[in-house]
Amino acid sequence: MPVVLWVAQALLAALFTAAGGMKLAMSPDALIPLMPWVEDFRPETIKAIGALEVLGAVGLILPRATNIAPALTPAAAAGLAVIMAGGAVVHVTRGEYPHGIGNITVLLIAALTAWGTLRSLP
Repeated sequence: MPVVLWVAQALLAALFTAAGGMKLAMSPDALIPLMPWVEDFRPETIKAIGALEVLGAVGLILPRATNIAPALTPAAAAGLAVIMAGGAVVHVTRGEYPHGIGNITVLLIAALTAWGTLRSLP
């Protein structure tokens, strides 16, 4: 099981680093063709979501890898699951059902990662 958890953590970390990094680095106008939902939010909100995604990605890897406060890893995974729940709501209310399904899929992976890493704590 630990190898599966590490693979899930690494994939989630890569996904959230990329998605959050784009939200932090790009202007909202440049993001609209990639993420049309950003036109419904203030630029500060988009940056905050990006920062939370990047911090969550760091929290998925660093605490367990360094064995410093490893309880932060399931907390980060749970936090990212909450972000994905919000994303699913946004996409479904906008009628973007395939994106909502993608959010729910990532939400489930993050929730299972939170559960698995919580169970593996000493």
